[in-house]
Amino acid sequence: MKRLKKLLKRNNTGELYMTEKKVSKETEQQIMQLQMLEQNLTNLTAQKQQFQSQLIEIDSALKELKDAKTSYKIVGNIMVSAKKEDLEKDLNQKKEIVDLRIKNFDKQEKVLKDKASNIQKQVMEKLK
Repeated sequence: MKRLKKLLKRNNTGELYMTEKKVSKETEQQIMQLQMLEQNLTNLTAQKQQFQSQLIEIDSALKELKDAKTSYKIVGNIMVSAKKEDLEKDLNQKKEIVDLRIKNFDKQEKVLKDKASNIQKQVMEKLK
């Protein structure tokens, strides 16, 4: 995408040009689609990082829970005593869900990268 930005310029009417050649409407649409894919990929990566942080927190909580003699659960604004086994079960369920979400993000990320790569190849071919 960065290579494309270096090659392309806009004139005062907003049309894209590349070294004195006018870029076709189809190519311009592909470039816009590529920019949207790049933005989607950025958003997806941010969401994935949030879930990875949650996974780290869950793993840390499970580790601490193994060594704990007493356990508590936060309910609203208070902490209440809870069975260690119940907390472990809840945390393991949350971990499974977060793992699945991260795997889903990985698949979506791959699809977006493949799409972007294909469009970029097509645009670069047209600009040669």
